[in-house]
Amino acid sequence: MREVLVSGKTSFKIEVPYKLIETGGKGKKPLIVYLHGYNQNIDYLERKTESMLALKAYHLFIQGPYPIYDTSRKVNVSQWGRAWYLYDGNQGQFIKSMEVASEFIQEIVNGLADVIEISRLCVFGYSMGGYLGGYFALSRWKYVNDLIVIGGRIKTEAFEGKREQAKHIHILALHGEDDDSVYPDPQKKCIELLKQEGFNAEFKLVDAGHKLEQIFVEESKDWLKESGYVESS
Repeated sequence: MREVLVSGKTSFKIEVPYKLIETGGKGKKPLIVYLHGYNQNIDYLERKTESMLALKAYHLFIQGPYPIYDTSRKVNVSQWGRAWYLYDGNQGQFIKSMEVASEFIQEIVNGLADVIEISRLCVFGYSMGGYLGGYFALSRWKYVNDLIVIGGRIKTEAFEGKREQAKHIHILALHGEDDDSVYPDPQKKCIELLKQEGFNAEFKLVDAGHKLEQIFVEESKDWLKESGYVESS
């Protein structure tokens, strides 16, 4: 005879690193939150976005919570790539997992807001981090002022009837014209929709593929400068 006495779920704790860099001296400044792509980590994104540190701001690099097993067994666990959410093709699971990741990011930002003075908040997301960045911005619209999505797509359909309150967010969507991992047309259509609804949103194709090339970083930096961000003296 077999009898299940207890069945349930419990939490499993995992440490997730983040790094806050200050440039341009002390005082009230913008906070830029950087979200890496699939199977990447904060070390990779910090290297790729080095020129962004020329902006006077707080630069927050957060690592995705889900480790991607390295089959070569030649890389230390701390250097494994990470993922931001769990996606199996089911849209409900997709949204649920992005909400969990967004709560995690918000908790970090809220903690930092107690110790630094933030004038405005920008989310910089690449690929998987771009999908999450768009969700974070539209779901946490009270906190976000600027959004940069590179090689991803803003899931506007997840916020039907709820986008009006986020119209203050200044949005830049950058895409490689040769991107065959995340095709540019769906993102372009999302930006056109947001523009029709009154958003200050821009879609720009650049001469690149899906890889995070320097042109994406420079376009992002120039756009932020046009939006009022300043370079460190």
